[in-house]
Amino acid sequence: MSGFVPALGWTLLHFLWQGLLIGCATALAWAVLRNARPQARYGVGCGALLACLAWPATGLYLRLAGMDAAGAMFASPLLPATLLVPEGLPDLDLLLRAVVGVWALCAAVLAMRMALGMLWIERSASKTGATHEQLQTRLSRMAQDAGVARPVRLRVLDNIVSPLTAGIWRPMVLVPAALITGMPPQLLDALLAHELAHIRRHDYLVNLLQNAIEALLFFHPAVWWISRGVRLEREHIADDFAARQLGEPRRLALALSELERLQFSTHHLAQAANGGDLMSRITRLLRPAPQTLNWKAAVPLLALAGACLGIYGQAVAADSAPVLERRPVIDFGVCSKPVYPAASLQAKEEGTVIMSFDVEASGKVSGSSVVNSSGHPALDEAARSGIAKCIFKPALAGGKPVSASVKLQYVWSLR
Repeated sequence: MSGFVPALGWTLLHFLWQGLLIGCATALAWAVLRNARPQARYGVGCGALLACLAWPATGLYLRLAGMDAAGAMFASPLLPATLLVPEGLPDLDLLLRAVVGVWALCAAVLAMRMALGMLWIERSASKTGATHEQLQTRLSRMAQDAGVARPVRLRVLDNIVSPLTAGIWRPMVLVPAALITGMPPQLLDALLAHELAHIRRHDYLVNLLQNAIEALLFFHPAVWWISRGVRLEREHIADDFAARQLGEPRRLALALSELERLQFSTHHLAQAANGGDLMSRITRLLRPAPQTLNWKAAVPLLALAGACLGIYGQAVAADSAPVLERRPVIDFGVCSKPVYPAASLQAKEEGTVIMSFDVEASGKVSGSSVVNSSGHPALDEAARSGIAKCIFKPALAGGKPVSASVKLQYVWSLR
């Protein structure tokens, strides 16, 4: 387990730039397919979510398995091998453990939330859900016409605001009680046809996987953005299926409009249970029109692409650097320690300064800088200039001395 935590930490950190690349690719694909059928955009979105899961999972596997043999299989201009190698910087070990700890806690909370939601639906339907014989008969007949071979149960609940579908092997449609009394039967049938589309396409199972990916990769905005697009396209596909079954898109649009009115009257957000803004869906059903490319929306996309290219450039540069077996080490046994400045002694100044040194293969310092000041410029300069005169044991890569940089901490103390 000691090697698993750092490997997982690096995997999570690397997904920050990996998710950006996937998000950019998805945005470009959706822009190209903006006037295509929703099935095409839905497929792109699902593929992007799977890539968000598969890419870090592959990286984690390679880190745990060792990169000697497996790394060569992934070394390419688009996937530098260094990005899959566990970095051996000891000063980052605590940070990696903190990253993994926070991630595990948040992912567990989201997973628990998802499990409690599923349990609530099941318990509500079995214990408080009422049956409606007439509506159940209509639903069964509609399911047969829609090509759904499995029996579909129906339950009426008071504490939901829109119809929703649950269950994989034994699908069930949950209908708000307010719709039974407040919506004409022909419009309610249109909403049921929409839910049957979800059952026929096994959308509940896909949605469970989607929720699991969101729980695991909750920290990346690209995952939530892609996931929201997937849910929207899923609703569009179900709308199209229901419109074909009904033979009139207008009836489904009227049903969605009535659903929005009922939700607004009960102070609920006009949002379908499985995702998708109701007004945009109504407009799409009544007045389908080609989508124009929004150039204003392309500005943040271009900025995001620029950030990805910058991160990728750093990754390529890192890939060309040798993998260090040992970083430069200073030996104060053959080097004088920095001299305490007289003025600082008189003023009783103390502090800790962190510095960075560029050490050549010969062990000589070629450059130095102060990374974190002690709060006293005289102490910072005395430490930097004093250590810069020292000879280091050079870094090693492949058993040979190489040039490398190293951070050092020096404590000035009068005690």
